[in-house]
Amino acid sequence: MQAMQRASASSNTEEARDALIRRFELQPHPEGGYYRETYRAQQRVSRESSASSGARDYAASTAIYYLLCDGAHSAWHRIRSDEIWHFYAGAALNVYVLNEDGSVTTHRLGDALVDHDAAFQAVVEAGAWFAAECADPATYALVGCTVAPGFEFSEFELADVDALLARYPAHRELIARLGPIKPSGS
Repeated sequence: MQAMQRASASSNTEEARDALIRRFELQPHPEGGYYRETYRAQQRVSRESSASSGARDYAASTAIYYLLCDGAHSAWHRIRSDEIWHFYAGAALNVYVLNEDGSVTTHRLGDALVDHDAAFQAVVEAGAWFAAECADPATYALVGCTVAPGFEFSEFELADVDALLARYPAHRELIARLGPIKPSGS
C-alpha cells in the first residue's frame, strides 16, 4: 500500500512539474532546476563593475520564477547583488548560506501559514556563497528570486567546491552534496 502511495505521489509530482514548466515557459538553469526571467527593470543604476572596468549600468531589479524538482539542487554560487527568495508553491525548500564566520544559515522557504518553521521570503546578501534544495527530494518547490541591482550572468559565479571545502571544513557533507552539476561525459 505504501509503495503504491509513493508511486502515486511521484507521478503527481511529475505532473505538477511538467504543468509548471509548460505554464510558466521554464528553461533549464545552469545551476540546476528550471527558470524564466519575468521582469527586468527599465530603470538603470550605475555600480562599480570591477577595478579594471570602472562603473557599469545595470537594471535596477530583475525577477525570475525558479523551480527545483526531481532531486535537483541549486549549486553553490554567488552574485554581486542581494537576492530575495519568495515561496510560491509546492513543498519546503532550504536555502543554505555560508557565513564569513564559518557557520551556515539555513532559510526554510515554504507555506508559513502551515509550516511554522518556514518563511515566505528570505534574503541572501550580495557576495555570499549559497545553494538550495527541496527539503524532501521527492517533491518540488516553485519560488521566485528578485535581485537588486539586477542579475547579470556575467556576475554569476559557480563555486570551486574544493576551495569551499578548504574554507568551510565543518560543512563538508553539505558543500559536497550541493556542488555544481557535472556535465555528462566529464
